[in-house]
Amino acid sequence: MDEQQRQRNLEKIQRMCLMDDVFFNVCLDDSPECVELILQIVMNEPELKVQSVTTQRTITNLNYHGVRFDVMATAKGKVYDIEVQRADEGAIPQRARYNSYMIGVRELHSGKKYNELPESYVIFITAHDVIGDGLPIYHIDRVIRETGRAFADGDHIIYVNGENRDDTALGWLMQDFFCKEPNKMYYNTLAKRARYFKEDEIGVSKLSEITQELMNEGKIDMIIEMLKENQPLSLIAKVSKFTIEKIREIAKQNDIAVTE
Repeated sequence: MDEQQRQRNLEKIQRMCLMDDVFFNVCLDDSPECVELILQIVMNEPELKVQSVTTQRTITNLNYHGVRFDVMATAKGKVYDIEVQRADEGAIPQRARYNSYMIGVRELHSGKKYNELPESYVIFITAHDVIGDGLPIYHIDRVIRETGRAFADGDHIIYVNGENRDDTALGWLMQDFFCKEPNKMYYNTLAKRARYFKEDEIGVSKLSEITQELMNEGKIDMIIEMLKENQPLSLIAKVSKFTIEKIREIAKQNDIAVTE
């Protein structure tokens, strides 16, 4: 990496905050204490303890779209999917429904029976008030319409309104999610983690590498889609900045016929 590119990366890193999915994933990867803090506040359960954390885990169903979870965590047998979304269209109800479905697929693939499926929570932390009722947080559960009684299928969806910055634990958390300067963050656990990736030489280098890897992964996903649409190799190369030889290799790996 040349010095000019390195400087651009450093400037980009300084503009990042936890609402940026790359920074969010990097900060929470291998950091159960950060995930635990977020869940304690969002779930309003100060004693909640996290057992495991996985970031950017991709689940692929051969017949359907794959889904990339930002952060998956387990606590007391429950599964939590935490997603950050700047764009409203990324947090539409159907997306939440699909994530819930794919959590079930993941658990069934692990050998569980239907009655063993754990309670699951899909949590969207959104830049705007996607639901639109002016509340700081929204809890969505299925109910039996005729009685109003909970259906109790174990699926839960939560929307956290990032526009809320009130003087509460949740409001302070949202302030931290949008804060680009670790020294101005409210929660020290999050500030310490953000500071490592913004100010420590090793942390900055690691974040730069991961950012480049994720950018390449995104390009590969785009290339695969363009190949499936029978787009010409010359166009794909122009858009992706990958060589035609590399694109052919990707096509071969994914068993896709190419159009010259």
